[in-house]
Amino acid sequence: MSDRTDVPASTGAGAVRQDAARRAVAPPPLPGTPRPLGEHRRWPRSFADRLTTPLPGVRAFARLAREGAFRPGPEGLRGIPDLPCEPAPLPAAEPGTVCVTWAGHASWVLRTGGLTVLTDPVWSRRILGTPSRMTPVGVRWEDLPPVDAVVISHNHYDHLDAPTLKRLPRGTALFVPAGLAGWFRRRGFNRVTELDWWESAELGGVRFEFVPAHHWSKRSLIDTCRSLWGGWILTDTLSPAPKELYFAGDTGYGHWFAEIGRRHPGIDLALLPIGAYAPRWWLGDVHADPEEAVRACLDLGARRMAPMHWATFVLSAEPVMEPLHRARAAWARAGLPREHLWDLPIGASRTLGQAVPPP
Repeated sequence: MSDRTDVPASTGAGAVRQDAARRAVAPPPLPGTPRPLGEHRRWPRSFADRLTTPLPGVRAFARLAREGAFRPGPEGLRGIPDLPCEPAPLPAAEPGTVCVTWAGHASWVLRTGGLTVLTDPVWSRRILGTPSRMTPVGVRWEDLPPVDAVVISHNHYDHLDAPTLKRLPRGTALFVPAGLAGWFRRRGFNRVTELDWWESAELGGVRFEFVPAHHWSKRSLIDTCRSLWGGWILTDTLSPAPKELYFAGDTGYGHWFAEIGRRHPGIDLALLPIGAYAPRWWLGDVHADPEEAVRACLDLGARRMAPMHWATFVLSAEPVMEPLHRARAAWARAGLPREHLWDLPIGASRTLGQAVPPP
């Protein structure tokens, strides 16, 4: 499902702008004690007051239909054979290191603190409303180590994939946004922890903190913004030198990156989206483009950036290879060390705490 389809026209634009202004003046309190795992909680009926900008209305849909800018043209699709995909066996994850493997789109295999964690796992060949994958999944499901936990950023179909989640044992620990636990519990999962922004929970010495994003949520015709959206900070709290990993999920560019960086100085690696951004008038509020992703990395104060959310599904109109080219150029213009841009092929891995191979 594309991130900007079937949205109602009325979302309270004035309330959204007032709420954004309020947050800019008075940031929310610092996080406290971790929440209990599997806690059952009550939430408001809607999280629309958390929107950074109003959702598009009827005129925007009419313009999109008139322009027909849903997919790249033939020239933009010619880059599909060049998309980087180099599946390889998962390397060993030594104690005290953080190993990341890009499975494609926003799906990562993260190994930290002795846990194997999947982010927004989508192993399906296709998702609702899009053509089939342009590249294969970078890690075969049968080659995964036992999965200890899953983090979900929000409920759009390219991030919350029911057929993939069905493969997991029902006792897998799931960390999800506020308002989304019921979706999992109805499917038999019994270790679901849902969090609000800036809240955290811990599993096996790894802290999972849910942080804000500039996005929205929707999975059906009647559930717009009924659950929250965001990213995750993972920290191995038992390591002598804890490393912090930031998974942004799906997000536009905005003030939250600086706030996350203020609360988490010295993030070791930021997994940031660089694709699904064209046309900008349609997707600019909810999907960062490559230059904005580099700017977000700077706002975060993150030491390294790994691009994601490209090279997998055709969700928007930019040429398929353009996100990588623009991200590399923006990184170079910013004067950042080339070895700190982890522009991995799908299926490739990199480990924090080990020597980095030359690009």
